[in-house]
Amino acid sequence: MDTPAPTGTRDRAFLGHPRGLATLFLTEAWERFSYYGMRALLLYYMYDRTADGGLGIDEPTALSLVAVYGSAVYMAAIAGGWVADRLLGPQRCTFWGGVLIMFGHVCLALPGGAAALYASMVFIVAGTGLLKPNVSASVGHLYAPGDARRDSGFTIYYMGISMGAVLAPLIVGTLGQRYDYHLGFGLAAVGMAVGLAVYARGARHLGADGRAPANPLPRTERGRPRVPRAAAAAVAVSAAALALLAAAGLLTADLVIDLVSAASVALPIGYFTVMLRSPRTTPAERARLLAYIPLFAAAVCFWIIQEQGAVVLAQYARDSTDLDAGGFAVPSSWFQSVGSLVLIFTAPAFAALWTALARRGRAPSTPAKFATGLVLAGASYLLMAVPAASAGLTAPMWLVASFALVTIGELCLSPIGLSATTRLAPAAFATRTMGLWLTAGAAGQGISAQIVAFYDRDAAAGYFTAVGGAAAVLGLLLAVAARWLRRTTDPAPDPDPAQP
Repeated sequence: MDTPAPTGTRDRAFLGHPRGLATLFLTEAWERFSYYGMRALLLYYMYDRTADGGLGIDEPTALSLVAVYGSAVYMAAIAGGWVADRLLGPQRCTFWGGVLIMFGHVCLALPGGAAALYASMVFIVAGTGLLKPNVSASVGHLYAPGDARRDSGFTIYYMGISMGAVLAPLIVGTLGQRYDYHLGFGLAAVGMAVGLAVYARGARHLGADGRAPANPLPRTERGRPRVPRAAAAAVAVSAAALALLAAAGLLTADLVIDLVSAASVALPIGYFTVMLRSPRTTPAERARLLAYIPLFAAAVCFWIIQEQGAVVLAQYARDSTDLDAGGFAVPSSWFQSVGSLVLIFTAPAFAALWTALARRGRAPSTPAKFATGLVLAGASYLLMAVPAASAGLTAPMWLVASFALVTIGELCLSPIGLSATTRLAPAAFATRTMGLWLTAGAAGQGISAQIVAFYDRDAAAGYFTAVGGAAAVLGLLLAVAARWLRRTTDPAPDPDPAQP
């Protein structure tokens, strides 16, 4: 009979980290292969002519739809966190989320037109909502409180994300753009199936912490969970409203975009309010949540820029970049691999850097890391304003440099945010707070869905300057506030148990 691997500080079976990190690393690598493979093709599939295998959606609508799709994917993380905390537990949610994601990619692999596209969106949104917060929370479960390896472990886990993301556009993107979009989407489905197999095989190494819900719902006399009436009523009212709008012919793409954008901002605001006012949140936890809010806001601003790589920069790559490399036509989807490739080569250095600085007591605070990441994101767009101001097609190295710069910023913010969320979350809202962290990406993309409508090829320099300049200024303001925030966000860690 298999026994779960230890999840305490003595387990160092995988690169000095718990063995379960290897399972989560590979699972997320394959899940991201499927997601980023689909995303590398989605914009082009939407606005390509039907004669070329696309859906013929007008470009501004396609840009906003891709953005709100990403927003909805990450908004669903709140619901996924609730299901894990109250009903199924993180490990079962991760598995069944992967199953739904695979079904979503299968829908896109079938030539079903717009109906298949929207069905795939429903499956992938629901599946990612279940999988994403729970696989990340499972990384946190591998480490005891105060374990100095936590930031390093999340950075290694983040490398798994990048391995899948760097291969997906090169393989799935090439297959879809050169041969057939549906073949590319089919390969994304295969990637998710492999990820599910890896997770099922290695689940025994994840320990017992994530097998049951942390805060299960009370049960009825028949043993069934008692779902809150308010939640059930909200779902019923929302479904009825959408059905009425659809029946009246008012559920247009523009209305969906606006509704998702509004919800992406309202949801985290509402959830912060619930946690801050909850009697289950202690005074110390409430203070940590208040200090977490500026970090969350910085993350929202960061994702506005970072997630536009698959929207604005994808369109810039196809329409405004010289893709002729000595007679070889470079697929525009390949640029989606640049950031992930940079991350793979630099993530180990960052993981080692954070651990080494922590041991010497000289590590930058969490707010300082966030500020650096946001400034670099702004700089990546300010850089793009230079070639965008020139006439004609621009050299591809500008895009490469922009993707590389925002990726360095991502390493300063995203894995650190995952780690900070597991550290600062109230105990009663542990997995749901990880879902809340993922809604920073949802809010960023929801806001981005409104911003990208202003992007125009002929005025691209002004667009990049405005968006990049705003992000850089906000990052500098956070840097100024970092020394006050660090007292709450960065308590002194316990020493590494391996050190004498």
